[in-house]
Amino acid sequence: MPRFLSRLCVLLLFWSGSAIAADLDLAAFEGVWQGNAVSESAVSANFQLTSRDIDVTVRADGQGGFGIVWNTVQRQKGDPSNPRSKLKSTTMQFTPVRAGVWRSTNNGEPLTSPTPYAWAYVMERTLQIVTLQIYADGRHETQIYRRTLSGTGMALEFARNVDGEQVRQASGRLIKVAK
Repeated sequence: MPRFLSRLCVLLLFWSGSAIAADLDLAAFEGVWQGNAVSESAVSANFQLTSRDIDVTVRADGQGGFGIVWNTVQRQKGDPSNPRSKLKSTTMQFTPVRAGVWRSTNNGEPLTSPTPYAWAYVMERTLQIVTLQIYADGRHETQIYRRTLSGTGMALEFARNVDGEQVRQASGRLIKVAK
């Protein structure tokens, strides 16, 4: 009997590890999420570390795609002891490319469009959105948004890179406040 139990435990550990590694369905990310993040910047002497209020809404469109809206209240301008608040709002619509991968419906030609090229994908428990902007002088900017689900909500990781160098990062926690 002990040999049977040890084999069963090994089988259950293997099976549960496989289940955890499987990519989540987009439906797991749907809803309204709210929280806070801390932003670190390499480009501002007065606002190297700032607080942000964030809300994110993810909605499936019924055709395999989804829409996402995120609002960020930034505090990175003005007097450092009393910074001005600025609301930045982004709306994107994504259409499916293949299982777990979507492209933005706003994408233009990456070398000539003023609109960033964007795509999204789910890897394990994380919905990632990547944007790529190529400037007229050939330099490029990427922004990567990672929204990872856990038992306590959603962790947000953001990175903005210009020509491969990180100039801003932010991390925070969000909780689901509505379906």
